[in-house]
Amino acid sequence: MSKITITAALPYANGPVHIGHLAGVYIPADIHARVQRLRGEEVLFICGSDEHGVPITLRARKEGVTSQDVVDRYHKIIGDSFKDLGISFDIYSRTSNATHKELSQAFFKNLYDKGAFREIRSEQYFDEQAGQFLADRYIVGTCPSCKNEGAYGDQCEKCGSTLSPTELLNPKSALSGTVPVMKETINWYLPLDEIQESFLNDWIGGKGDWKSNVLGQCKSWLNEGLRPRAMTRDLEWGVPVPLEGADGKVLYVWFEAPIGYISATKELRPDDWEQWWTGDTRLVHFIGKDNIVFHCIIFPAMLHLRGDGYVLPEQVPANEFLNLEGQKISTSRNWAVWLNEYLEEMPNRKDELRYVLTSIAPETKDSEFTWKDYQTRVNSELVGIMGNFANRVLVLMHKYYGGVMPSVGVVQEKYRLFDRGDVVGGKHPMVDDYIKPVVNLLGNYQFRDAQFKMMELARLGNKYLAEHEPWKLVKTDADATAQVLSEAVQVLFNMAMLMEPFMPEASGRLLGQLKANPDAHARKDFWMAGEGSEGVWFELAVGHELGEGGLLFQKIEDDVIDAQIAKLQAAGAANAAVLAEAASKSNQSGGENDKNTVAAMEVAAEIKPEVTYDDFAKLDLRVANVVACEKVEKADKLLKLTLEVGEETRTVVSGIALHFSPEEVVGKQVLLLANLAPRKMRGIESQGMILMAEDADGKLVFMSPSNAVASGSGVS
Repeated sequence: MSKITITAALPYANGPVHIGHLAGVYIPADIHARVQRLRGEEVLFICGSDEHGVPITLRARKEGVTSQDVVDRYHKIIGDSFKDLGISFDIYSRTSNATHKELSQAFFKNLYDKGAFREIRSEQYFDEQAGQFLADRYIVGTCPSCKNEGAYGDQCEKCGSTLSPTELLNPKSALSGTVPVMKETINWYLPLDEIQESFLNDWIGGKGDWKSNVLGQCKSWLNEGLRPRAMTRDLEWGVPVPLEGADGKVLYVWFEAPIGYISATKELRPDDWEQWWTGDTRLVHFIGKDNIVFHCIIFPAMLHLRGDGYVLPEQVPANEFLNLEGQKISTSRNWAVWLNEYLEEMPNRKDELRYVLTSIAPETKDSEFTWKDYQTRVNSELVGIMGNFANRVLVLMHKYYGGVMPSVGVVQEKYRLFDRGDVVGGKHPMVDDYIKPVVNLLGNYQFRDAQFKMMELARLGNKYLAEHEPWKLVKTDADATAQVLSEAVQVLFNMAMLMEPFMPEASGRLLGQLKANPDAHARKDFWMAGEGSEGVWFELAVGHELGEGGLLFQKIEDDVIDAQIAKLQAAGAANAAVLAEAASKSNQSGGENDKNTVAAMEVAAEIKPEVTYDDFAKLDLRVANVVACEKVEKADKLLKLTLEVGEETRTVVSGIALHFSPEEVVGKQVLLLANLAPRKMRGIESQGMILMAEDADGKLVFMSPSNAVASGSGVS
């Protein structure tokens, strides 16, 4: 039995995790890790915060704090969110710790001593006002391909083009807004052109079982011809280059970040960590499509040059992107569904989120999340199909048999779920029809189709009950009723087993209701179906006592969905206000070298789909006075505001505690979305939403009227 090292892309610690990250990387990785454990494999599931990216330093500058402050804050938020959702990492580490610094420096020094790098003197952009060289993300300008004015020095996020800083039109420093100059510097480059000829062409050419989108992107890079790429940067924040005379230089984040997988393993398993990266070990990377080049070209090249028995990735099942309500998810525009906020607002709907995101996983092309579709899938599929089947079976079992599996007298052919004469030599038709297909699809990294096939078992159960109607049959044929409900329980049992990697909490609840808990050996037999095993169809014996039933899933009401949609609309409105303010300031100053021009680029949003006046008229915006404010217990981001709205008093919970103390909020006039459906947050009913904006420096500001007006006044 070989070891399996499963890695999930290290999220940048400059903001929370959103549903795009979950659908593209973390949920499929977690499903895979859970399945491999169920199969009895030795698994290490590795992840951690990437804490040295340029976006982190940009956020720190905008907020007026240190980079360490930023990563400490978001490392905790991200790690807690993953834990709360049930992502089953063996370790969630971070790249700012001592183990990572030591290991990544040693890795660099090993390659340096082997002569793997080229020392190249080149000219790079330099910000004279800030007094530093500019990394790719410190430079913004116009994309030469699509003319997007908010492109970065390494990539245009609008058209997806990969860029170099010198290709940008009208480049400006993201630090000061000034036009940078060229200045000479020295860095160490990985000669990817040489490695392509000696290794990468043949290695990637042999990966015929990789996903087409992954191979296609790799071959596109190879066909264009790889060029040397700098593995060091002229920056202050990062892992220092371990060479004399390299002051002010750090390791390129895409050199040291993947080494974070190895350093996290060493942190977790200090005595045998190397066994998980050398020898008889399988390595699988779960990433998004924007990370393909780093995990399929650069990191394998590094491991190949290092030698020492390091394994190369067996699979890199990268996914495409998830869009949100018709637009690309955007961190800078706050156009996202953030995991930490979702868990605060819907703490009992974790498996629902896992299910919906797996249902729409962007495995072969970009896909889209909408709140209405989320509601439909939860209510129609989880509640209406799976939950309804489980509840009906258990209710009827307790009603007719006191919750004890009955014996069946005369078995009637017409009520059979399957032909038991086919259960010969260990083969079982239900295993062949339902269990093996799920196992095979999961083995091919087709998580969306595997979950759909799992749901077919629930559909079969509902259809079986509907056809035979045991609630009617009990009046005329006791044996047939016992036969039908016994078969239905067995379907329920196996459905609970199949649910386990997809919806672990719901699976555990259902197995608890069945009072069934197969041991590790039985679970292994179940999940090895079709691979050296004929598989198992679990059946509860006559006389087995069932537990009490209960609803597996709760229907999600319109007001909950309407609140989430309104929240997104408010975020869009706030960003539009910031953009207008930044543009106005830029125009007033002539637009020359103005910092607000750069800020406007960062928050610029595509115009959302057109709405009618009637749509807008549904929003009731009011001026309100904050008369009291306090922190919400055990919620770092939340403040509880008491608002005076005319003659009415309202309570609103708002996620602004990282930006304001309660004392700073009292006495403010705010804009309130007054007809937003109430929703509970941390047990407090929030009766509306206050509108906030983010200024050019990244600070939240109140969207207050320019002149004091009476509370309760309407806004139009």
